[in-house]
Amino acid sequence: MALDQSFVGRTYAPTEPYEVGREKIREFAEAVGDVNPVYTDPEAAKAFGHADVIAPPTFVFAITFKAARDVVHDPQLGLDYDRVVHGDQKFAYTRPVRAGDRLTVTSTIERIKSMAGNDFVDIRGEVHDEAGEHVVTAWTKLVARAAEEA
Repeated sequence: MALDQSFVGRTYAPTEPYEVGREKIREFAEAVGDVNPVYTDPEAAKAFGHADVIAPPTFVFAITFKAARDVVHDPQLGLDYDRVVHGDQKFAYTRPVRAGDRLTVTSTIERIKSMAGNDFVDIRGEVHDEAGEHVVTAWTKLVARAAEEA
């Protein structure tokens, strides 16, 4: 069953602040195999003009995808999460995510499309720091695959 188009434009409440820690950044950089020292060494980060270590560009996915759960689990939307796969991801940064940031995410449904029985949901996550300054916008495309014929 196609998802309700009236949900396009619906915005969900901001998340509780997520505090970005040096260790989380280091763990993430190691997990993705990125050895850039600006992610692990405060002195290297300072040499590149940063006050502290910064996070790899895809680090924010963990925060924005968690925030997208409000959309995914909205019972009124009716998305069958058992059939969902991650379709696409992109980011537009105002500045890097830094150790010590306290970030909130506000999720908005930008688009719903049905095609060949599959539902596509585009979610925009606006990430702001504690001062309310924009840090990054993340777009996540989820695909709820069509149910298989019995």
